[in-house]
Amino acid sequence: MKKVLIITYYWVPSGGSGVQRWLKFSKYLPEFGWQPVIYTPENPDLVVTDESLQDDIPKELIEVKTKIWEPYSFFRMLVGRKKDQKTGTGFLLEDKSKSWIDELALTIRGNFLIPDPRKFWIKPSVRFLKKYLKQNSIDTVVTTGPPQSMHLIALKLKKCMPNIKWIADFRDPWTGIDFYKELNLSKWADRKHHKLENKVLKAADEIIVVTKTMQSEYERKSGKKVHLITNGFDESDYSNIGDIQLDDKFSISHIGTFNALSNPLLFWEVLSELCSENSEFKKDLSINLVGNVDYTVMQSLNDNNLIDNTVKIDYLPHSEAIKYQLKSQVLLLVIKWLEKSKGVLTGKVFEYIATNRPIIAFGPEGADLEIVINETQSGVFIHYDDKKKIKETVLDFYQKYKQKSLNNKSSNYLKYSRKQLTKRLVEEVMG
Repeated sequence: MKKVLIITYYWVPSGGSGVQRWLKFSKYLPEFGWQPVIYTPENPDLVVTDESLQDDIPKELIEVKTKIWEPYSFFRMLVGRKKDQKTGTGFLLEDKSKSWIDELALTIRGNFLIPDPRKFWIKPSVRFLKKYLKQNSIDTVVTTGPPQSMHLIALKLKKCMPNIKWIADFRDPWTGIDFYKELNLSKWADRKHHKLENKVLKAADEIIVVTKTMQSEYERKSGKKVHLITNGFDESDYSNIGDIQLDDKFSISHIGTFNALSNPLLFWEVLSELCSENSEFKKDLSINLVGNVDYTVMQSLNDNNLIDNTVKIDYLPHSEAIKYQLKSQVLLLVIKWLEKSKGVLTGKVFEYIATNRPIIAFGPEGADLEIVINETQSGVFIHYDDKKKIKETVLDFYQKYKQKSLNNKSSNYLKYSRKQLTKRLVEEVMG
């Protein structure tokens, strides 16, 4: 088999969406003639772990690890967090509002740790991989970010080993990411981020992105063809689960990280009004939040008198999260209330679709998510401020729930299976 070296920060036993894209690609690559070689930190600062993902690692895969130094212990000390308290992605604050010291930490991170706190792994990785690539037959190198430092490793390797075929995979945009402005960047730091991003785009032999919006953006920036290979769902995740009984309650479930900028204020307001208007609705309603939830989301639920209807569950292993999706009456999906969020399309979107449970999705007008929801007939997409449609949709789903007819049959979604996406990766990008 040909060999592909995949440089990734997120790898098993890390949990969350960041690890799953290349874990799933790696799972199916051997079926298409490629042996994955994973290069990843030996001691990463992981937010969550998920040992169940070990089952997806193919026997052909090789793991290569080196140690990394990260400044998170300094950040935890700076913001007054415990040594064992993890630093969440997306600036998630589960238990408090953001203080001036948190803002200072963000400023330091944005202006001095460019492109991100994993920058200290770049130089030692380049030294190690120069030797590794000379001693081992590797046909292609893949970097996947964020963290964008992974791309800078390959950028430096490419300078001294120009014959390497390098594929840069962007799971999220770099300077176009939704929280970019929250980094409190100086003009100098902003220019440096853009300069590094452009260097990567120019030097990479192939570029992969996950949404149409990102594809257009990176084709404009790079002046070259950019491949669109979305995230997806793995059919094998659903094959051995057995019988799943739907919740007795009218459950509306959000699975995964719930950030402050994703907080659907109008949706909570509508649910509160419906509870006031209909005591039976209040009795039936269950808002299930599975995963890390920002402080502001819980505060909004409390302000709308919905806290007694809320069930909060900490991070679950991926296999258990799938079960929660399958048994929920309705699945809630919210992308951040930002213009740049039009291009957000996570793996969770496709897992939701594959469950065949009705989805209520919120996002900005013209979002890639809206296109996919409509294309797959998997639910209802609502613009953030459309209160009339929110209420009509919830009432429609609730009435069908009472009649025991709340069902959904998604269509046109098998092309988003992880195996089909891996086949496309091999045929269209890896060659």
